[in-house]
Amino acid sequence: MNEEYDVIVLGTGLTECILSGIMSVNGKKVLHMDQNPYYGGESASITPLEDLYKRFKLPGPPPASMGRGRDWNVDLIPKFLMANGLMGLFEKRRFRKFLVYIANFDEKDTRTFEGIDPKKTTMRDVYKKFDLGQDVIDFTGHALALYRTDDYLDQPCCETINRIKLYSESLARYGKSPYLYPLYGLGELPQGFARLSAIYGGTYMLNKPIEEIIVQNGKVIGVKSEGEIARCKQLICDPSYVKDRVEKVGQVIRVICVLSHPIKNTNDANSCQIIIPQNQVNRKSDIYVCMISSAHNVAAQGKYIAIVSTTVETKEPEKEIRPALELLEPIEQKFVSISDLLVPKDLGTESQIFISRTYDATTHFETTCDDIKNIYKRMTGSEFDFEEMKRKKNDIYGED
Repeated sequence: MNEEYDVIVLGTGLTECILSGIMSVNGKKVLHMDQNPYYGGESASITPLEDLYKRFKLPGPPPASMGRGRDWNVDLIPKFLMANGLMGLFEKRRFRKFLVYIANFDEKDTRTFEGIDPKKTTMRDVYKKFDLGQDVIDFTGHALALYRTDDYLDQPCCETINRIKLYSESLARYGKSPYLYPLYGLGELPQGFARLSAIYGGTYMLNKPIEEIIVQNGKVIGVKSEGEIARCKQLICDPSYVKDRVEKVGQVIRVICVLSHPIKNTNDANSCQIIIPQNQVNRKSDIYVCMISSAHNVAAQGKYIAIVSTTVETKEPEKEIRPALELLEPIEQKFVSISDLLVPKDLGTESQIFISRTYDATTHFETTCDDIKNIYKRMTGSEFDFEEMKRKKNDIYGED
């Protein structure tokens, strides 16, 4: 503790662990601490099942029908899920023609534009050009481009086209799904990046109470824990460590549902993602459903975990997710949580305290990746370059 570090990181959520790994690879001296005795923070996977019952204050123990408690690894924040059974829409001729255009599109080659100006033509006009119906537009904007509202329709189409290209290229690379999901739950991801940081000299301390973030002349100079002070030039943390420096911008409801069956009309898929577009249920925000199963070592044999999430819009959030819950019936057990959406009050460039955003309702990591890149740029003044990071790694360890 009694040393000086380039960067101190508080919290072991995925955002913090990725940034810790990046900073270590970049040659920074990193100290990474968490007040919890486990990795993952808000994005942890809870095991055994008995601990999930305790966390949600439900009477236990779990019924015998749930199997062994240690067979369960339940994500608190559902993200990065596989999506199966989407190929039916790709068979439609007009949509196939649209996807061919997307695949060939290159913003550096005007010959691929076909009369579309990617900096001026709106996405609404692109859809009209290919005569796509409303259901296909909803699917494309919300399931492929991963937008949460329809605001993108009247913006220049370039970003949306590139988002769809990312989905299509990911689908081509990984087969049935453009998504990846780690066995034993998402809690494995923060630990993987924590190990990366440790390989490059990062120091980790769990179960470490944080007594004070020390600021001098408006700038962070260290962190006090158990009477000792670790000094630093920059600090990364999640909102739980700096409640006076964040503000609430909304709420998210999440419902973890234990099922004894796959979701209906998914060809008995052992994993899937369902996105209910907001305008189909008269809402401002999409409703997300993701489902995983014992095939991913997160549930007892024959059991499924479906997690429903959305941004809260009314005073009765549980009513808002009914359209999704109806898709899951019968539900064996529900675990309901409502959490605040917190964002930093400032960019952190003066204080050098860089705060991550809490996780939103989406079931993918696109918005989390945006937050990571944004924090990196504010800390370093430059865009994150993955190829440069790989070069630094190879300089130290040689080519893989």
